[in-house]
Amino acid sequence: MDNQTGVRYFLLLEISETQQLQLLHFFLFFVLYLAITTANLLIICAVVFHQQLQRPMYFFLMNLAVQDLGSVSVIVPKSMINSLTNSRHISYFGCVAQVFLFVSFLGSNVSILTVMAYDRYVAICNPLQYEMVMNWKACAEIIILVWVTSLLYGMLHTTGTFSVFFCSNVVNQFFCEVPQLLKLSCSGFNLVEVGVLVASVIAGLGCVAFIIVSYAMIFKAVLRIPSEQGRQKALSTCIPHLTVVLMVLITGCFAYLRPPSNTPSYLDFGLTVLYSLLPPLFNPIIYSMRNQNIRFVLSKLWRF
Repeated sequence: MDNQTGVRYFLLLEISETQQLQLLHFFLFFVLYLAITTANLLIICAVVFHQQLQRPMYFFLMNLAVQDLGSVSVIVPKSMINSLTNSRHISYFGCVAQVFLFVSFLGSNVSILTVMAYDRYVAICNPLQYEMVMNWKACAEIIILVWVTSLLYGMLHTTGTFSVFFCSNVVNQFFCEVPQLLKLSCSGFNLVEVGVLVASVIAGLGCVAFIIVSYAMIFKAVLRIPSEQGRQKALSTCIPHLTVVLMVLITGCFAYLRPPSNTPSYLDFGLTVLYSLLPPLFNPIIYSMRNQNIRFVLSKLWRF
């Protein structure tokens, strides 16, 4: 991607001019990043190394943990380094890489959550066909499709975002966020990015509709289970996923349905932290708390 905009670097949001507050920002982000990486690496290790979790549901959960780990690793370390070195700089191509990787991981997040809803639908509504439908070959093909599609989605967003001339290089956010970058465009609306955004909204609404329909059929099937113990067992595998989906939707709506301000805002900063760091932190915690198998395996890992 040729840099023809005259912008050789971008200036990210300066949390504070006071060194003590910058160090506080570094410390808080370091603790958050450490907690997120530890929690998600535990989920990945538990699924990889324990035969008890060698099932499609946990295979998709492992990919969700990889996605969470990747998305925070793209944006948080650079922000911490800038706070520690009293800098705001990120190179043009560093910003391009951030947008491409972060958007790709966001796309994979929505796709994996949709696939996990389908997995729960087949397991509860068609249990006799589950082994045939969700075999390991099918699961591998689904995940490959998810990651390839997400990378293509990231490429489209990145191309649309950086195919414009920028009138400023000041990004009012702690990483290269697409809405903030689009506000720097000299030409106003970018038809390429508008087309990508429209396609993204349509695809996102399609995924949400699929998840809603899947859970409507799941709850209908659960109500037909005669024993209360059977109903509770079926719901115990769905509640963590449904909680994660709701958290992603709620934080995403808070962040993106509010137009970005023209000046640095602590509210914009807080909402961005909410949607970019909260789900990766709580996803493994929610699954660990609500899933007995994961709790058992993690307790074995902890004792080891």
